[in-house]
Amino acid sequence: MIELLNVSKAYAKNGKKAVDGLTLNIKGGELYGFIGPNGAGKTTTIKLMTGILTPDEGTVTMAGHSMAQERLEAQRLIGFVPDGNDLYDRLTGLEYLNFMADIYQVSAADRKAHIEKYLDIFDLKDAVGNQIRAYSRGMKQKLAVIGALIHHPPVWILDEPLTGLDPRASHLLKEEMKGHCAQGNTVFFSTHVLEVAEKLCTRIGIIDHGQLIAEGTMDELRQGERAASLEELFLERTEEGGEEK
Repeated sequence: MIELLNVSKAYAKNGKKAVDGLTLNIKGGELYGFIGPNGAGKTTTIKLMTGILTPDEGTVTMAGHSMAQERLEAQRLIGFVPDGNDLYDRLTGLEYLNFMADIYQVSAADRKAHIEKYLDIFDLKDAVGNQIRAYSRGMKQKLAVIGALIHHPPVWILDEPLTGLDPRASHLLKEEMKGHCAQGNTVFFSTHVLEVAEKLCTRIGIIDHGQLIAEGTMDELRQGERAASLEELFLERTEEGGEEK
């Protein structure tokens, strides 16, 4: 469902490649974990995947749609939760969710069912009438997740989605991610919490200095060293980086 082929991106300020010849092929049914040190290129990769940035080289394809040639069609297939809570603070939670539903042309019946389901899951029913500026960080994160998934996209791209969530909400979101993949869909999941990636993901990619340096299931990454944790494998393969791009 997600394909990056020889994708590179450099920033004009220094000409250094934040992403360098990256190739990824993530199929339906996969819960793919994407990890790397600060400055490795994770966020740049995600911006390239979602069409926020345009690659200098290479191609991005989302469920058969070229991000370069069919950008809107490709973006409609994505539910994207960025790292951070830059929401419209003066809207109420319900106004924000209806705004997201309007963007994706979600029917009244479908949006009602989705909103009710996830407000219950994330315990936001009592807060949905309040302005977002009164929400805690965790509440904003929950609202961002509900809004991103309101059009039932087959591809979820989640950048540190568990940040700020309480243990119950974190558990429920992970269950939703597993359920989404069980239906043949795809979740691309960036995280710094290696224990979560190890337990949750069907396949993991490690990026460093803009390049994919390791990829596979936990058994494949261990290469026979069955006692090795993802943290140990990660530390063996990476070096300390700079600030995240």
